[in-house]
Amino acid sequence: MAKNLEVIALTKEMLRDGIEKNTYWKDGLAPLPKSKALWLVANTRIEDDDYCGVLGYEDEKMISFIFMFPDFLKAKDKNQDKEYTKVYWMISWWVHSSYKDTVFGTYIYNEAVNLTGKRVLIKSYAENVNAFYEKQPFTVITSRLRHTIFFSVDASMLIGRFRFLKSFRFVLNKVDAFVGSLVKFVNRSKVKKKTASLSYDYVTQIDDETWSFIAPLCVDDLIYKTKEYVNWQINNNQYTQVPVLGKHPYTALQTGISDNIHIHNLKISKDGELIGFLSYIINFNEFNAKYFLVKEEQYYDLCVDALIQNFNAHKATFIFTDDTKLSDNITKRYRTIFTHKVNKKALAHDNTELDFENAYMSNRDGHFY
Repeated sequence: MAKNLEVIALTKEMLRDGIEKNTYWKDGLAPLPKSKALWLVANTRIEDDDYCGVLGYEDEKMISFIFMFPDFLKAKDKNQDKEYTKVYWMISWWVHSSYKDTVFGTYIYNEAVNLTGKRVLIKSYAENVNAFYEKQPFTVITSRLRHTIFFSVDASMLIGRFRFLKSFRFVLNKVDAFVGSLVKFVNRSKVKKKTASLSYDYVTQIDDETWSFIAPLCVDDLIYKTKEYVNWQINNNQYTQVPVLGKHPYTALQTGISDNIHIHNLKISKDGELIGFLSYIINFNEFNAKYFLVKEEQYYDLCVDALIQNFNAHKATFIFTDDTKLSDNITKRYRTIFTHKVNKKALAHDNTELDFENAYMSNRDGHFY
């Protein structure tokens, strides 16, 4: 710890200045994609002196990064007469391997918590820090299942779990492609008839009419939703397309750079009537459901059919969602290989002093993928 260490509390104003000067996106490892930083500073909820993260450096080498930013939650502050209040999402906490067994990681974490006035929310966290959070003044505000629905055998995942299969990658890829094609063929034949009466209006931003549809369906969300906020959340400018791999000058800790990453937003209509809204991210072979809103229960199956038809249109092999109802509907009505489920807990620092007793965290709350 005698080395030249520096901790930088990164405000929105500093991040904007860093974008102009290209401070964090030179050769090597960057805290987040530049496109994600540009997207972040476009959020009008974040004020110039609000903190967006904390960086740790050893000389000019980044050794730690905590990604966070404020949001408005529809949870009344016990001490104020307001319908919503400001808290900070802590999105990720990274420490370089050379500092994992030192106190530096804990120091920078505590620095981040203190900068926010200890008004911190964590939507989920890695299992390897479970013991750490059990000793911290955090309360579980909700617990939910994270579903990964596989439509192929997924060779990469199998090799990651069973390293001895690496020598058989070529064979596994062939099996993966065959099984995936077969499953998609079966599901495609099912979905074609089911979606015959549907039409899709793909949009980059929502208009007043679409917001009138979305607003009532988000009224119980934990995050305070506005038209401007949802348009910011689904803006594709946060992602960087890299058609030629290996030539990009930097890699980033946060998701957002890929040869195939894009957000798709669509209004689902039946016989001219708007019945659903779907927003999903494609990242190579992943289909990540962001918004899945349905007008009435009678249209739920149809909107799931629309989701599956869009999934089939891509080269994705699995669907990722925290929406248990959606996951159960898909696995019940369509052919899949298997579904991996893991329990995820959302935490709030005890100093937030918010009333979470009747709070509900939806899949779209805190979804900043």
